[in-house]
Order: sequence, then C-alpha cells, then structure tokens
Amino acid sequence: MKRRNFISKSLLYTSSAALFPTILKGIPQEQTKVRLGFIGVGLRGRNHLEMAMYRPDVEIVAICDVDPQAIQISQKMIRDKGRKEAVVYQKGDHDFENLVKRNDIDGVVIATPWEWHVPMALASMKEGKYTGVEVSATVTLKESWDLVNMFEKTGAHCMILENVCYRRDVLAVLNMVRQGMFGSLTHVQCGYQHDLREVKFNDGVKPYGGGVEFGAKGFSEAKWRTQHSIDRNGDIYPTHGLGPVAEMLNINRGNQFLHLTSMASPSLGLHKYIVDKGGKDHPNAKTKFKLGDVVTTLIKCANGETIMISHDTNSPRPYSLGFRVQGTNGLWMDDNKSIYLEGVSPKAHSWEPFKPYQEKYDHPLWKAHAQDAENAGHGGIDYFVFRAFIESIKNKVAPPIDVYDAAAWSAISPLSEESIAKGSAPVKIPDFTRGKWKTNQPIFALHDNY
Repeated sequence: MKRRNFISKSLLYTSSAALFPTILKGIPQEQTKVRLGFIGVGLRGRNHLEMAMYRPDVEIVAICDVDPQAIQISQKMIRDKGRKEAVVYQKGDHDFENLVKRNDIDGVVIATPWEWHVPMALASMKEGKYTGVEVSATVTLKESWDLVNMFEKTGAHCMILENVCYRRDVLAVLNMVRQGMFGSLTHVQCGYQHDLREVKFNDGVKPYGGGVEFGAKGFSEAKWRTQHSIDRNGDIYPTHGLGPVAEMLNINRGNQFLHLTSMASPSLGLHKYIVDKGGKDHPNAKTKFKLGDVVTTLIKCANGETIMISHDTNSPRPYSLGFRVQGTNGLWMDDNKSIYLEGVSPKAHSWEPFKPYQEKYDHPLWKAHAQDAENAGHGGIDYFVFRAFIESIKNKVAPPIDVYDAAAWSAISPLSEESIAKGSAPVKIPDFTRGKWKTNQPIFALHDNY
C-alpha cells in the first residue's frame, strides 16, 4: 500500500462497537479503561489517535502538539466520534512536560520528529507512565542507554511501536521459524527500501510531493526528516526491517547483536530530484546531502547468524522491506512472495508461492483478530501494535516489544554512521541487557493476545 493510502484508510470513521466487538472479552471490568495522552498529533499521531477511538476501553485524556492545525483536526476527530474533547497542551516545545505529569493518564503515545522521541519518552517514564514511542526510538547511542537506564531506575515500561513486527506474512514466517520449518536459521536480510523523495520534499502545503521544499518552507515530515539526510550518512531508519527478523533470531532473548560494518553508495538521488523538479537554479539545488542513496549494513550475532540490512530511500523504486529468512532447510523471500523448503517443496531448486504456507501457518494473532484489524492503517498492522501497547497497560506487564528492543534496534543507526565514518570498520554493538539476554525468554507474539 502507498503511504497516502495508509493515511486515508486509517482515518475511516467506523462505529467502534461494530469494528472491535471482542476487545473486552475476558477483561475484568475494573481494568477496562486505559487513559492515554498523545504527544504529537500530526499524520502519524492522528493514526494512533484513530486507533484509540476505535476502542471503547481507551479514554483520550490529553493531546499535545506545537501545530494549532494538528490540534484542531484532532479535536474534530474526537468530537466526530462522540467523545469528549481532550485537554490541549500547545504552549511551546516543552509543554509535553506538563502533559506527562497528569495523574489521570496511564500511558503516553509519542509520534514526533525523531530528535524529540527520547526527551519526551524520558519525561514520561520519569512520571511512571507506560510509554509508546514511534520508530526509530533513538537517534544517538547515548539515547539508547538513556532509555534503558530510565527504565531500570523507574520500572516504567517503554515500547517501540514497530508495526511491521505484526505484518501477517512476517508473523506466519515467525510461526514457521518457531516450528522448525526452516531448520536452524543462518542468515536473514531486511531493510527499508522506499522511495521517500516525495516525503522529504513537497510544496509546503501538501505532505507529499508537488515541490522541492524542505525545512522551514516544507510541510509535515519535510520540515524535519530531510535534515537527517543532510547531516547523517548511515542506516537512519533500520527498525521496520530489523525488528521482525530480530524477533525470529531471539535477539535480547537467547541471542544478541555483536558487531556491524556498514558502507554507503554515493549521494546523488536527492540532488537529482531537486534539479529535475525544481530546476538547477533552485536554491535547494545547492544543498549538500551526506546520506548515501543505498546504505548496506552487516550484523554478526552471538549465535552465529548474519543479518544484512539495506536502507534505500533516495531513488525511484517500488516499496520493499527486502525480507529473506534462510535456514538449513530452505528460505522465504518477501519480494517474490515465494518459499523453498528442501524435501517439502514439490520441485527441487524451484520456488513455490508462499500464500498456501501463510494460510496454513497463519499466526494465532491474525486468526483471532483479522476482522478487527480490517480498517486499521498499514494493512491492519497498526491495530496489532496499538493493541499490544494497550493490553500491556491493562495487564500491568512488560510490552512484548520492550525498552531493550527499542535501544538495540535503534542503535544500529548511530553505529552504522560510525562504521561508515571509519571506512566501514567493524563496530561493536553494546549489550543493552547487561548480560540478561543469556537467560531472558521470548515474549513476543507467543499467543493470540499480543
């Protein structure tokens, strides 16, 4: 699905009772309301807001954003659902600090520019709130440690809201991995291969394309996201691909990232886009971009497996997360939606369609909740990641994607930058669990709840 369709599909107004008829099944009555605050209610934040309003067990207490238009649109959404308007926090960049201090909030959802994720998450966790933070959770290595240290100091949980972990085919493959269908895993591939040129540049009025403006003259993500392509050269957005394969490899739970090496291609695509769309004399044609058009990262794991991650957002290309899961018995590949299992596939050395396997090994989560997720964003996966956050709060347990995952997955960004700056030298990946990975047990997607 295209990004534009994600937003339009996620903003369908549907009766919450009809859409989610089974949400409260088996939940004690005294635990049926989760009170939330939202920091950042732009396009992505409003997607989470919509997920919340589909659920009768969620109360929207407060919203925070520096953009008055975002506040107005959000309040209208809330009114249109027949709900009470939220308390608003919009008095400057740090008014979120007042929102998180409210004693009538159980959890906080953060969907803001990347550089604000950790300051906001730390403030929320310090106040003892469950905190859901959008991807990537951190920008610097220090920020990854800051999240871990705050959790270990306060016990306040932080969940990285990595929705791709809940993609239907990905969960079916995870189910197969756990049943030994691929044998012992040896190598996986993943990435973020997505033409974002119309996200990084627009006309200053619409969020996608129509011009070559960014920064102060840009709108939505072009206001802030493009600057990362100017300042940084590394895999600056790794978790959509890395999160799902990390779960298959039991990273932080019986396995661990050890070290990585990264390299980057030349940076040509963004400059070409500006010249092609705005002309060689446009002021932005003078901008120097550091981000290589294709960044490739290799990771070695403690149990011996290797991971290859590709970041490719500056060139014309179809969308792909490039998944490949390979084991001693065969492999699955995302791009051709195919699988080959030795001794199982009907013809040696030949692909067969993955669809029958997806249906046979469909994860219990999708079997139980596919109908509920029909109108959710990104093909339904937004429903599942939001559900996981809410159910964790209601049950007062660690979220299935926890602070250590947030720290480790996100840390690949600054570490890949470091490797590239050092001529693709190997760089050690810290153990954010401080050794607990050796005894930690998997908790992600073990059943049909979250």
